Amino acid sequence: MAVPVHCAPGQPGLQPITIREQRVTDDLDRLLAVLPESLQQQLASAERRQDLLEVVLDLGRPPEARYPGRRLDLEDAPLSREALDGVIARVGRFGGDNRAGIARTLHRISAMRNRSGEVIGLTCRVGRAVYGTVAVVSDLVESNQSILIMGYPGVGKTTVLREISRVLADEMGQRVVVIDTSNEIAGDGDIPHPAIGRARRMQVPEPQHQHRVMIEAVENHMPEVIVIDEIGSEQEAWAARTIAERGVQLVGTAHGHQLANLIKNPALRDLIGGLQAVTLGDEEARRRGSQKTVQERCASPTFPLAVEMHSRDCWHVHWNVARTVDALLRDRPVQPQVRRLDERGVLHVHDPSPCPPGVGKPGKPAGAQTELPAAQDTPLRIYPSGVTPHQLDVLIHDRQLPVRVVRTVDRADAVLSLRNSLSHDPGARRTAKGLGVPIHVIKSASPTQLQKALERLLLRFHTKGHVV
Repeated sequence: MAVPVHCAPGQPGLQPITIREQRVTDDLDRLLAVLPESLQQQLASAERRQDLLEVVLDLGRPPEARYPGRRLDLEDAPLSREALDGVIARVGRFGGDNRAGIARTLHRISAMRNRSGEVIGLTCRVGRAVYGTVAVVSDLVESNQSILIMGYPGVGKTTVLREISRVLADEMGQRVVVIDTSNEIAGDGDIPHPAIGRARRMQVPEPQHQHRVMIEAVENHMPEVIVIDEIGSEQEAWAARTIAERGVQLVGTAHGHQLANLIKNPALRDLIGGLQAVTLGDEEARRRGSQKTVQERCASPTFPLAVEMHSRDCWHVHWNVARTVDALLRDRPVQPQVRRLDERGVLHVHDPSPCPPGVGKPGKPAGAQTELPAAQDTPLRIYPSGVTPHQLDVLIHDRQLPVRVVRTVDRADAVLSLRNSLSHDPGARRTAKGLGVPIHVIKSASPTQLQKALERLLLRFHTKGHVV
């Protein structure tokens, strides 16, 4: 279902985004089947099944159903030990994280235990596959940049990860591996839920070993994209950086609901470039109006793009995480792009930046010899050969270049190739010649060589409207 994109008056917007009509599947009958029969009858009506979030069973308390903004007692009588044990028997074994699931569904049953290890409560959470939500950020997904998604618990981060996994694997033909801790993304059992499409799923035996499985996925299975839910430790942040440095695109979520939280989290700071203490000179400290010792970012972020999910219908997009973090460290205002879906499914985009996303008006970087032209409506699309996408991504974001890296020659305005590298990729060379896509050859992939090559291509592209 195509809908228009409404932008704030006087502000630039995105190219029109197609918002597909959302389709929801939940296999709710299979979750309700593990509950006592009396509770199944209480939840039999369509009204009570609609928007059901979870069923809470606590020993000695009335069972309750929870919905967005409200809860409902399902019985007046408190839950007995016999009824609770019956549910546990139907659910089966709980893992080391006190979670269990139902095979080939997205439902999750979590246990509460007493000091003796006995289960005294269950949270039966409804898992739903929602198809169509990724259209709100489809341009980010197609950018080939690593994307970090943040938000409060229950806002829908995992649901979005499933849809992104499916789109990347099925519609974009990427080799996608999902790192599925606690089977949260693709459901319980050996066969993953269809919601992730043709993406492959690696299960994590113990949550504390998630970082090992992340590295194993890259070393053993040659993914182009890795999807990971809840990066929460320093080891996992290190694994994410290692993966990104190998040129693999990452799509993940992290603890915290906005970028400012990561700055305050020592374990996860590496995701946004890490922090270091810097001593300023007297003149620079006066110019900044700050103390002489300040914190600054010490490396490029692992995730160049970030999305803050403030609700299911309101997303804040940071197109340049490095710039956002630098602004936050200097107590400068941050203005992300705001995307809202209204009740009709129309996407409204408010972009406070002076240029459309992905097309920044670059300043003159230190040491640069070329003054770049003002940004145009469309970024230069580069297909790299012999140059890792990660090398280009870092340079593009650090220098604010209006360039996008693409994965296929037919989508490129130019091919950037190391000398002789295309001889190992004859298909790409034939396609480029057949489509008339120019090939720009460089001697080495040093940052200086790459920057000069991109600046030359940008001048030609924006001067002539195409690369010559």
